[in-house]
Parts: sequence; C-alpha cells; structure tokens
Amino acid sequence: MPHRPKMTGSKMVGLKVLGAAALAAAAFATGATGTAHAQPTSLYAPSALVLTIGYGDTGQAVGGVVRAVTLSCAPQPQGTHPAARAACDELGAVQGDIGLLTTAGDGGDCTQVWDPVTVTADGVWQGRRIAWQSTYGNSCRLNAALSDSVVFNF
Repeated sequence: MPHRPKMTGSKMVGLKVLGAAALAAAAFATGATGTAHAQPTSLYAPSALVLTIGYGDTGQAVGGVVRAVTLSCAPQPQGTHPAARAACDELGAVQGDIGLLTTAGDGGDCTQVWDPVTVTADGVWQGRRIAWQSTYGNSCRLNAALSDSVVFNF
C-alpha cells in the first residue's frame, strides 16, 4: 500500500471544504437528469471581492487582518461593505483595476514612522481573477493614497 502523508488540522478541513464544494458544483451542473447543462447560471459575469486591511509588510502581516468585508457588484451591489454601491461604481469606472484608485499623493502631512499597513482585494471582477495587494508605510499614508476612494473605507 502506498504511503500517504498524514493530514491534520487546516489541511484536512481545506480538503473537506474543497471536496464538498466540488460535489455541490457537480450536483448543480448535472441537475436532476444527470446531464451537464451548457447554459450560464446568470446573465452577469461574477464580480465579487474580499477586501482586507491588515498590519505588517506584504506577506509578513505581523498583526494579521484586522478588518475584512465582502463586496459583490452583479447583478446589484451587496455584501458587508458599508458603501457597496459607491465601491462598485468606483470599481466599474476603472474596470476593476484597483491600482488606478490610488493617488500619487506624497503623504507630506504624514509622519515617517514605519508601521506598515497592507490592503488586499481577492476575487473576480466581471469574470476575471483579481489578486491585488499594496503596502503603505503607515495608516496616514494609506489614507493619503486612497483618500478619493471608498473601496477601502471600512
């Protein structure tokens, strides 16, 4: 019998979740007749993101994620984002390119204290995969760079 590596904790939970999701997707796709459906389930390409704010450098978040919201924009704005409609409108104006929402402000009124804040956006925009993140020197610099946007204002 081949040796299998022992999986415990989060690895096992992750596999169970993936397995359950795959079974649910397969059951949904085949329907009651057991044949696959070729039609899309919606007229709208998916636009759903998880937005986070955390303390620490990119990939080394010391304090971890401190705030996170969900944002879905199709067919209508919804999710836990406090200004879902405005955030969806902003993302629509830049076709989901979150980097275009940042301003070139130098944060001249901000201190030079290094207390990094990392923001991320992960999901899909109009069916296209989005995995964006940016780290700012401190909260003041984050606010200066995103001052004209509501996307990370939560």
